[in-house]
Amino acid sequence: MDLARKLEDAHPNGAGRLTRVASGLTKEEYDLLAGLRTPIKIQDFLDALPMNFEKGGDTHLSPRRVLAEQRSHCIEGAMLAATALWIAGEPPLIMDLSARMGKGDVDHVVALYKRGGYYGAISKTNHAVLRFRDPVHRTLRELALSYFNEWFLPTGEKTLECYSKPLDMRRFGTDWITSEKDLWEVADALSVLPHYDLVPKGNWRYVRAADPMERKAGLFPEWPN
Repeated sequence: MDLARKLEDAHPNGAGRLTRVASGLTKEEYDLLAGLRTPIKIQDFLDALPMNFEKGGDTHLSPRRVLAEQRSHCIEGAMLAATALWIAGEPPLIMDLSARMGKGDVDHVVALYKRGGYYGAISKTNHAVLRFRDPVHRTLRELALSYFNEWFLPTGEKTLECYSKPLDMRRFGTDWITSEKDLWEVADALSVLPHYDLVPKGNWRYVRAADPMERKAGLFPEWPN
C-alpha cells in the first residue's frame, strides 16, 4: 500500500504521537509545537515567522533551527509543520510541487493533512496566494491543481508542472528534527520520488498566461526582502 493510500485510510490521530523524548526537542520547543494542535494553528504560526531569504546562502533549516532563528522558507516550514502534525498524532507527510524545467522558477513544498477524507495543505510562502489549502480536495491531484492558475512568472507564464508522491518524514528517523546541519537529504529524497504531471500531454499550448491584473496581484509579498 503506497503512502497516498495510507493517508487516505488514516484517522487524523491514527499515526502515533511523537513523544518529546523521541523528538529530541527541549520541553520548551516541544510544548510550543504541541500547542499547535490543528493545521490552522500551525499555519498561523508559520505565517507569523519572517521569511527566510537565505541572505547568507542556501539553507534547509531543521525545525529546531527554524524556532531558534525565527525564519523559514517553504521546505523549512513544511518540515516544521510535519513535526507539529506528528506530535499531534498525524502522519508527518510533505509533498513537492514542481515547476517546469528551464523556466527560471523554483519548486514549492507543502505539508499534507486530512480531515473527513479530504486533503488540505500547510504552506509557508511569501506569495500572496500559494498558501494554506482547506481540506476540500478529494485527491492529491485536486490539491496540486488548486495551485496551478496562480503559479506564474512575472511575465505571466504558468509553470506548475507536476506534484510528487508524499514523503513520509518518519523514514529519516527523528534526528532531522533537531539537526544543526542543513537537511539537503530531504530535498534530494523529494526530487527522486515519482512525480505526476498536471497538464495533459499536448495541452500546454492552450494554457493562457496570467493577465495584467493577476500579475500585479502576484507581485504583492507578505515579507519585504
